[in-house]
Amino acid sequence: TGQPAIFMHAADAIHGDLGNVQADDIVLCISKSGNTEEIKVLLPLIKAMGNTIIAMTANTDSYLSKQSNWTINTSIEKEACPNNLAPTTSTTAQLVMGDALAVCLLECREFTDADFNKSLEGDIDFSGLAKNAQAKLFKETLANGLHGLCFSPYRENQNIGHKLSKAQINERMDIVAPYTKWIRSFSCTKGNEFIPQAAKARGLKTMVGAWIGADEEENKKEIDALIKLVKNDQVDIAVVGNEALMRDELSEAQIMDYIAQVKKTNPKVQVGYVDAYYEFIQRPKLVDACDVILINCYPFWEGSTIESSTAYLKQMHEATSNVAKNKPIIISETGWPNQGERVGAAIPTASNAAQYFVNVNLWAKQAKVPLFYFSSFDESWKVHHEGDVGARWGIWDKNEKLKH
Repeated sequence: TGQPAIFMHAADAIHGDLGNVQADDIVLCISKSGNTEEIKVLLPLIKAMGNTIIAMTANTDSYLSKQSNWTINTSIEKEACPNNLAPTTSTTAQLVMGDALAVCLLECREFTDADFNKSLEGDIDFSGLAKNAQAKLFKETLANGLHGLCFSPYRENQNIGHKLSKAQINERMDIVAPYTKWIRSFSCTKGNEFIPQAAKARGLKTMVGAWIGADEEENKKEIDALIKLVKNDQVDIAVVGNEALMRDELSEAQIMDYIAQVKKTNPKVQVGYVDAYYEFIQRPKLVDACDVILINCYPFWEGSTIESSTAYLKQMHEATSNVAKNKPIIISETGWPNQGERVGAAIPTASNAAQYFVNVNLWAKQAKVPLFYFSSFDESWKVHHEGDVGARWGIWDKNEKLKH
C-alpha cells in the first residue's frame, strides 16, 4: 500500500513495544473475543495517546469494540475445527478482511505498480539465481568493501565474561580487515579493549562501545576503560551502551549521564548511544544528548519478507531522519541470519542472508548511508540468548570460513 506498517503482539506491547506507536498512527486491534486481559490493559494506554483505534473482532458487543473508533465485524457461525475450539474460520475471516482493508487503502492512496517497484528499486532478486551466481554476487559485494563491520570476537566454547586474548583478536582482525573501513566493538573490558588497538594497527577506524546495564560497578569499569581508550586515540566514535533501554536495564537519564561523562574526555570524538531506531523516535532528549544517532535496524526481527527487507530498512532510516535534528545517522547494526527459527514472514536461509547482505550494502553505498553489518563471525554463545538463529548472523562461520 506504500504505507509503513508493523505487527505488534499484545504481550510485547505491554512490555515496552508500545513505544513504537506514534501520535498520528492508526492502531488496528485484532481479537476474536475483544475481551482479553491484554486488550483491557492496552486500550486505555493507546486512547490516552490520542490514536485512532480500529477494532477487528467477532464480538461487536466487546470491550474492544466499545472502546474503538471503528469496528470491522469478523463474526462467524462456528470454527472449522470439529470441536469448535481451534481458531480456523475466525482467523481466515481476519485474513480476508485484512486483505480487503489493504486493497482499499491501496486504491485510496492511488498506489500503482510503479510506486511498488520504486520501493524495491536497486534490489537484486535472488529467487531465480543459481547458488554459484548468488555466491559470486556475495563475494563481489564483500570484495568491493563495506563501510563497517560489527566485530564478533568469541570463539567456540567462549561466552560473555570470558577473557579474550590479544592473539585471537589479531587473528580475526586479519581476516576482516581487508573488507571494511570501520570496526565496531561492544565492550572495553576483559580483552575487548584489544579490538580497537588491533583495528587501528591495520589502518581501520573504530566505533568503540562500553557495555552498560543494571550493574553500576561493571558500568564504571566499562566507562573508565572507554575513556582510557579515547585518551589513547584508539576511538573515532565512542558508544555508551547498546540497547540498554530496550532491555529495560537503564533509564534515559542514566544513559545521558554516562554520555556526558565520556564527552568531557575529548570534545573532538563523537559520542553516541546505540539502540533500536524507534527508541530515538520517542526520545528527543536522547537525540539532543548524542553527537551522532546510532540505530539498530532489523527487518528480520520485525518479520519482514526478504523481498521487502531493503525497503523496510529504508523506512526505518527515514523515520529516524525525521527526528534526528540534522545530526548524522549511522545504521550501527543490521543483518540477516542463514539458519534458525523464522520470525513472521522473515525466513533465515543461506540464500536470504546473501540477498540481504548484497542489497542493503548496495543501497547504503548508493544512498551514502553509513552502515555496520552484523556480524563478522557466527558466535555459538548467542544460542543461550536468542536460540539457534542468534548464532547464525556471521559473514564467516564459527570456524572463520566464509559462508558463500
